[in-house]
Amino acid sequence: MTTINDLLRDKSSDIWTVGPDESVYDALQLMADKNIGAVLVMDSGRLVGLLSERDYARKLVLENRSSRETPVRDVMTQRVAYVSPSQEIEGCLALMTDKRFRHLPVMDNDKLVGLVSIGDLVKGVIADKEFMIEQLEQYITGQ
Repeated sequence: MTTINDLLRDKSSDIWTVGPDESVYDALQLMADKNIGAVLVMDSGRLVGLLSERDYARKLVLENRSSRETPVRDVMTQRVAYVSPSQEIEGCLALMTDKRFRHLPVMDNDKLVGLVSIGDLVKGVIADKEFMIEQLEQYITGQ
C-alpha cells in the first residue's frame, strides 16, 4: 500500500504557511496566488492551526467581519489533526472523510514535512488500483 511518504515524494515540497497575527486578507491572497485551498498557521516553528476556504466562509463572511482587520488566529481551525509519513493513504482518506476536512498536515517527530489534500489521497488510491488492475491483467494473460 502507498504511504503518505510515497505521495510526498511525487508532490512539490513547497509548504505555504502564515503566522497567526497576519490578516486573513493576506492569507487569502497567498492562497489565491498559489491556487491552494488552505494554509498552515505556524508560530515560532510550531503548527498552531490551519486556515481553509471553509473557515473563511463560515467564520468571517457569514459573521460580516473584515478580512483586512481580522487576524488569522480568530478564524483558523485550532485543533488540527495530522498524520505521520508512514501512514497508509487509505487510512488517511478514511480519517478525512469521517472528520469532514480536506487538508492534512504531515508531521515527523514534531517537524512539519508536508501537507496533503483529499485530492492527493484520491489520486494515490486511484494509482494503486490501476497498478493492481494492470498486474492482474498481466497475470491473467500470461504476459
